[in-house]
Amino acid sequence: MKEGRVVFPRRKVDESPIRQKAEKAGIPVCDFLMGKMDALARVEGKRQTLLAVCPNSRTVIRAAIRAAKRAGAPLKFAATLNQVDLDRGYTGLTQKEFVELVKQEAEALDFRGLIIIAVDHGGPWVKDRHTIEGWSLAECMDWVKRSFEAAIDAGYDLLHVDPTVDRTLPPGTPLPVETVIERTVELIEHAERYRRARGLPPISYEVGTEEVHGGLADLSVFEAFLAGLKKALCARGLSEVWPIFVVGKVGTDLHTTLFDPEVARILTEKARPYGSFIKGHYTDYVENPEEYPESGMGGANVGPEFTEEEYNALAELARIEEELAQRGLVPQRSGILEVLTQAVYRSNRWKKWLLPEEEGKDLFALPEERKTWLVKTGCRYIWANPEVIASRMLLYENLRRNGYFPEEIVLLAIERSLDKYFRAFNLLDLEKRLEKVL
Repeated sequence: MKEGRVVFPRRKVDESPIRQKAEKAGIPVCDFLMGKMDALARVEGKRQTLLAVCPNSRTVIRAAIRAAKRAGAPLKFAATLNQVDLDRGYTGLTQKEFVELVKQEAEALDFRGLIIIAVDHGGPWVKDRHTIEGWSLAECMDWVKRSFEAAIDAGYDLLHVDPTVDRTLPPGTPLPVETVIERTVELIEHAERYRRARGLPPISYEVGTEEVHGGLADLSVFEAFLAGLKKALCARGLSEVWPIFVVGKVGTDLHTTLFDPEVARILTEKARPYGSFIKGHYTDYVENPEEYPESGMGGANVGPEFTEEEYNALAELARIEEELAQRGLVPQRSGILEVLTQAVYRSNRWKKWLLPEEEGKDLFALPEERKTWLVKTGCRYIWANPEVIASRMLLYENLRRNGYFPEEIVLLAIERSLDKYFRAFNLLDLEKRLEKVL
C-alpha cells in the first residue's frame, strides 16, 4: 500500500469460497466465476449461462435467494438506476441499503453461495427521471458517475456502462459508435480512478446494449465498437480493464420471446477473442432458454417476468379473498387489484411502454388485454408505494385468518420462473460442480 493512501473497508455480500478465491487471486469475482465456468464447460462438455435477476421488488429478492439456494447455484442481481440509486429509485433503496438487504436476506435464509451485485444500464438518460425532467448530457453523466461511486462504496461487483441513449438526437437516430466508445471510456475511467483512490478491489464491467438506438445491433458496428473500445482503453492507461460481458441483440426484446442461437454464436465468436462473453437482455418468457448455454451465451437478464408472476399470484389471492368475502369470512376487502391499477395509472410510468399507435391514449381507453399487461409490467414501479403495501398487508391478513399462507404462495409463483432458468441454463449444483476446477 502506498504511503498516505487510505483504504476503505469493502462491504461483502457473501463469504463464499468462490469470492474468497477470487480475492486471493486479485481477480474481479464475476471475471473469476466466468473463467471457472468456462473451464468447467471444457471438463463437462457442456456450457452454462449465468442468470441475472433484476431486483424489482423485495419479494423478488427473497424468491431469488431461495431459488438459488435450492438450485445450489450462484446468483447475480442486476439493478437498474431506476430501481436502486442515490434517490432510492422505485424500490426505495440506495446502493448501500440494497447490498445490506440482500446480505440480510441471504443470512436469514442461510444461503452461503456466491451473490454478485451489479448495476444494470448505467448511462445518461437511461434512468427515467433524467428523460422526464429533460436533463442535459453533463447533468446525466455527473449523476451516473456519482451513482457508480455509491455502487463501488456499497460493494457492487460489476458496473454495466451503457451510454447508448442520447435524447438530444431525433427519435430513432443511432448514436455514432465513436461517441458510444468515448462515453463508455469516460465512465469506466471515472469508476476506476475512484475505486483505486479508495484502495478497493477490482470490479467487473459490462458494456453495450441490445437496443437498436445504441447502434450496436449491426454486426459491423458491433465489431467496430469492440476494436475501438480496446484501443481507447489502452490510450487512457486502462489496458488491464476489459468488460467481461458485452450485451448482444440475440432476437429477444420487449415484445418478442424467441432467442436466436445462430446470431448468439456469431456474436460469441466475435467477442471471445477479446476475453468477453455475450450477455442477453429481455430474456423474460423466452421460448427456448435451453439454447442459451448451447450457443455459448455467458449471461442473461430476466426482470419483468418476475413482476408479472408476482402480480398474477396476487390476482389469484384476490380471487380467493373475494370467495371468502362472499362467505362472510373477510371483514374488509383489500381491493388489491384496484389499488395496483390506480397506483400504476398515477405513476404515468405505463406511458413508457405504449406502442406507437397507442400514444396519447388513456390507459383505460386501451383494450382490456393491453391495459392489464401495462398494469402488470408497471407494477414494478409501485410495489413500494405506501398504499400498495397497506393493501397487500390487508390481503395477506385476510387470507392468513382463513388458513392460507399468502406470502409463500407469491414467493413460490416467482420461484417457479426462477427454477426454469436455473435448469435451462445448466446451473443446478453449479457451485459444487465448480469444485472440479477451483
